[in-house]
Amino acid sequence: MTRVWDVPVHDSTRLRDARVAAECASALAGLDRARADAAALVATELATNLLKHAHGGQLLVEAVCGPGGRAAGLMVQIAAVDHGPGMADVPAALGDGFSTAGSLGAGLGTCRRLAEDFDLHSVPGRGTVAIARLGGAAASRGGRDTAADPSGSGPAGEDAADAPLGVRAGGVNIPFRGAEHSGDAWTCVRAGHLLTLMLADGLGHGPDAALASTAAAEAVRGSGHLPPAELLRRLDDALRGTRGAAAAVAQLDARAGRLRFCGVGNVGARLREGDSWRHLLSRPGIVGTHRPRTLPETEAAWGPDRLLVLHSDGLPSRWAPPVDPRLLGADPALVAAVTVRDAGSSARPVRDDTAVAVLSPTPPDRP
Repeated sequence: MTRVWDVPVHDSTRLRDARVAAECASALAGLDRARADAAALVATELATNLLKHAHGGQLLVEAVCGPGGRAAGLMVQIAAVDHGPGMADVPAALGDGFSTAGSLGAGLGTCRRLAEDFDLHSVPGRGTVAIARLGGAAASRGGRDTAADPSGSGPAGEDAADAPLGVRAGGVNIPFRGAEHSGDAWTCVRAGHLLTLMLADGLGHGPDAALASTAAAEAVRGSGHLPPAELLRRLDDALRGTRGAAAAVAQLDARAGRLRFCGVGNVGARLREGDSWRHLLSRPGIVGTHRPRTLPETEAAWGPDRLLVLHSDGLPSRWAPPVDPRLLGADPALVAAVTVRDAGSSARPVRDDTAVAVLSPTPPDRP
């Protein structure tokens, strides 16, 4: 089941909780001792920054699939979210020796060096979000997806599996009321030139909802070569015997530059096309119990100005899509965390688990 450590960081006693969360997530991801120690240090540094510079915030720690959908193993993802004063000069803050709190100023620079993926977004007066991901040796090398590739012979060939797709996926997951397990789950998987992103929202919340969404995620990991509608039919079979889930599948064909989408239930989807946002509609129903008989797919062009956001109904229905142009080239998990932070407020209490998954172009300067 999807295990998320949601650590509120409002005093120094929570620094230990941050470290323990990273150690537990490292064990779940199968990291060796050296990488587990690195993850614990990153979590501690990010939590310390929340206290020093933002007067507190939230740390989300979980084991996630890598942004490229590789089958090489899980990574530990650490998200630090705050509503603090923000940073006026992010590049300077990422350099060693920079400090506004009289400290050594080595925290963010250390995090960036230790993590395979690190990104940060900050707006003065609105707050800061930082994302770090750390994997084992196999995850760092990228690995290969062994799912069948319909365009080749047998498994996804070495050339197809190794070629950059120019796109990556990521997300964040927040359990309802700090529960150990979330009833939402997302995953991405690569099969040759196809990258498939799925988000499932198990009915209700708690362990039974988590069982349903986890079953969906596990079914997707071996089926990334299937088109979205066919994949949803497979998920319907996999979720029989559970309470069921809403689920949406988005699949990018990087070779053709086309995105295909299909969804059942109340998983929301919005696609950025240039300067506008388009809703991608799902069919009413419940995967695993009341799947609709027909599953039409929506198809759209994909390019460097596109951004896809999938979300469960834990996000308010009137949430505003990200408008900061810097987020177009940001890590997709960072975009997801900023979206969740900016959509929430004390006036709109969360009533369910909340998951947001994002598909975004890879900037030209990134591998």
